[in-house]
Amino acid sequence: MSLRKIVAKQLARRALKTINKWAENPIESQKQVLNQLVQTAKHTAFGKDHGFESIQTHKDFIDRVPISDYEGLRPYIDRVVAGEANVLWPGKPLYFAKTSGTTSGTKYIPLTKESMPTHVEAAKNALFCHIAATGDASFVDGKMIFLQGSPILEQKNGIALGRLSGIVAHYVPKYLQKNRLPSWETNCIEDWETKVDAIVEETHNKDMRLISGIPPWVSMYYEKLAAKTGKKVGELFPNLNLFVYGGVNFEPYRTKLENLVGRVVPSVELYPASEGFFAFQDQPDSNGMLLQLDSGMFYEFIPADQFFDAYPPRFGLSEVEVEVNYVIIISTNAGLWGYNIGDTVMFTSTSPYRIVVSGRIKHFISAFGEHVIGKEVEQALLLASENTSVEISEFTVAPHVNPKNGLPYHEWFIEFTTPPTNMIAFGLALDKHLCAQNSYYQDLIEGKVLRPLEIRRVEKDGFSRYMKRIGKLGGQNKVPRLTNDRKIANELIKECR
Repeated sequence: MSLRKIVAKQLARRALKTINKWAENPIESQKQVLNQLVQTAKHTAFGKDHGFESIQTHKDFIDRVPISDYEGLRPYIDRVVAGEANVLWPGKPLYFAKTSGTTSGTKYIPLTKESMPTHVEAAKNALFCHIAATGDASFVDGKMIFLQGSPILEQKNGIALGRLSGIVAHYVPKYLQKNRLPSWETNCIEDWETKVDAIVEETHNKDMRLISGIPPWVSMYYEKLAAKTGKKVGELFPNLNLFVYGGVNFEPYRTKLENLVGRVVPSVELYPASEGFFAFQDQPDSNGMLLQLDSGMFYEFIPADQFFDAYPPRFGLSEVEVEVNYVIIISTNAGLWGYNIGDTVMFTSTSPYRIVVSGRIKHFISAFGEHVIGKEVEQALLLASENTSVEISEFTVAPHVNPKNGLPYHEWFIEFTTPPTNMIAFGLALDKHLCAQNSYYQDLIEGKVLRPLEIRRVEKDGFSRYMKRIGKLGGQNKVPRLTNDRKIANELIKECR
């Protein structure tokens, strides 16, 4: 056994002991986290405004800290972005993670000296748990690919700014640097298609053991490998034995990726976000990911069917139940308080606490990690129709993940009262405005992960006929603006000319 594998297994055993300490004492672990967060931030502007000095219990916290989102915290975040210290958390952030906003445009999520290590630690622990569970640490002796954003960072009032994956690239341990691919130079390439081509050139003849990335991006990489070599990925990389993924649901891509590889590769699922690294798959056969309870994040859970009530309940960990859809609310050592990240989760186990991501609290499309929401498509359509005679009766949007020809795309089903004189030009304008609304979508279009949207023209009264078929015509029933699957799309195809 190589020295690397010996060390990796030792580190895995050590990490597992630490994880078990808080996983076996979950309620107390979360109680301590909440107390530490409140005590540390009580002298900040937010802490003073919300009476942190008087908070002793979760109930006290609920009474003083409202549920919020980026827009709700924006008056404080704007002060942080402007360079003010001690606003949401002591001092200033180390970084801002740049993300796509909903009502807020580009969002700047703070990463502090206390929160940044938890992102790195959780990623390492995911691998250590895999080693501990399987006894297989062979991937440490070969090359590893981490498909991620550019590590080149900008500056925002003296604070480094970039995509989270690019920021994390600066934290790869030195002992892995020689094993890590792509090279720093290739990783800095902004254009995604060009970047993947360069990664293929760097890796097609290497001993790849671990590949990590969002499934649609990995799919493009595999396809380009096959095109270059004429071989399946499993033939090129006979020692490939771990696929690490997160960001989108893997299931729509599973069959395609396994066919491209030629065999099943063991996998580890992660649940990272700019706001925090929330969970990872700690056992190969587990149904769900282990919720990170000792990583500077306090969790609350609101039943999704009560989220829009005037006073929805806010449950701590001891009050949750399995198979219930909850909106996940976080308070963190990056200074996010009572923060709704928009995701919904279900617990698959409470001993230990494991979750699956069940969706978003509002309709959305995120088949490729773009997180396009209703407001964005509505605004894009409004802008594309501005100063024209175009009138829209109804519309909905769905992803087309596996088209017969070409790249995936967003498919828009539109019933026009007055159609555009030039449908192609209208579609291009619509795509341009959607890119302006959502930077993730723009990145995918420019990186040629997606091709520009396509419009299907629904015949007059087609939406009404569809709603009638499913028994939802009239009343308060509405066609969702966005769906993350093709159930509605496949029905609406029958109504298209």
